[in-house]
Amino acid sequence: MDQSYCDRLRQDMYFLTSNGRLSEHLVDKIILQLNRVYPQILTNKEAEKFRNPKTLLHSRLSDLIKHLQNKGDKHCQEFYRALQINAEQVYNDLPSRKIIKTTDSTGIDTDKEQYILNDRGPMFFLACFSVAAGFALFMYCCNSGTKVVGGARKILGFSPIIIGRHVRNICMLYLEDTSRNK
Repeated sequence: MDQSYCDRLRQDMYFLTSNGRLSEHLVDKIILQLNRVYPQILTNKEAEKFRNPKTLLHSRLSDLIKHLQNKGDKHCQEFYRALQINAEQVYNDLPSRKIIKTTDSTGIDTDKEQYILNDRGPMFFLACFSVAAGFALFMYCCNSGTKVVGGARKILGFSPIIIGRHVRNICMLYLEDTSRNK
């Protein structure tokens, strides 16, 4: 479902021109960006016409959208880029963007997926990593094929900062007990 930017702008026109969606300040910023960054999109005269404070915001925005649609797809694309830069929340709420998001072939809502992956903090990561590292060290030291009990004892003896004393004492007792049994 590959729509041109002009078609998307036609679809989003009512949403963009509805009252309260875009403030006069935002419309001016978009017009200035189209004029200054892309002077081939809006000339100075056209920018002055669309920034005229005597004209209602709704009609200025409608005229701007119609003007860009008449100029072609590249101009509409630059309007969307300016909208995204200056009013990202409005850009994300556009009806044409919602259609694109729902027709994603993976079927994963990226906003929700991002939340699911990032809802735990760094302490959770450190806790999981510590448990995994401790389990790996424990398995390495307790493996009957390796003879590093003395080395492991040295490592655990000098690590009161890395693991708590209580946990270190338990590990040391276990290592001493396994070395006696051999």
